[in-house]
Parts: sequence; structure tokens; C-alpha cells
Amino acid sequence: MKTDLSALRTNAHATAEKLKALAHGTRLLGLCYLGEREMSVQELETVLGTTQSNLSQHLAKLRDRGILACRREGNRVYYRIADPDVVELVLALQRIFCAGPRTEDAHGLTSTQGGTTP
Repeated sequence: MKTDLSALRTNAHATAEKLKALAHGTRLLGLCYLGEREMSVQELETVLGTTQSNLSQHLAKLRDRGILACRREGNRVYYRIADPDVVELVLALQRIFCAGPRTEDAHGLTSTQGGTTP
């Protein structure tokens, strides 16, 4: 499979900005939970073990970049991943980094149930 370098050049800046938004432990963990289902701010606050103020800043950053969408139901706000590419990325990250124990093969590569990494 040949990579379309012109598309890569066109999308590189936008992709880098999206990856920068994801590059925080709390945001990544939140996305892992949201990859499974829509959750309220209160649910996210509980599972992430952070304050509502801190969580709101993280959610706003992801929402402003089009990664998350939200809806209101009464006095609750629910979030979900709005960008299908981010859903795929989160699933890939889970497969690579959240799988079972890593083992090293004869070539020095570590492997999990989800794949092989250097």
C-alpha cells in the first residue's frame, strides 16, 4: 500500500493539532472511557478522579477542536466522541497499550495481544 504524500502534506498540520490536543493523560483516559459510551460530566469526574474545574478545562479543549460533542439533558451535560477518526485512534491505542503483558521476541520487539512495537 502506497502512502499518498500529497494528502499527508495537506493534512499534517491539522493532524498535529489534533494529536497535541490528545497528548495529556487525563484527556486520553477520558477518551478511552468515552470510546465505550457517552458519559455525563459527573460520571467522567468520578472515573477520572479529578475535579469538575479541571475536567471542564480538558473537555473544553477537546470540544473546541471538534473531537468531542456534548448534549444537555436537564442539568446534566453528556459528552461523546464526535470525530470518527479519534474513535479509531483511541481503539488502536487501547489495542497497543492496554493489552495484556508484553513479551520480547528474538528481534527485540515487544508484543502484546494487540500488536508489536519497538
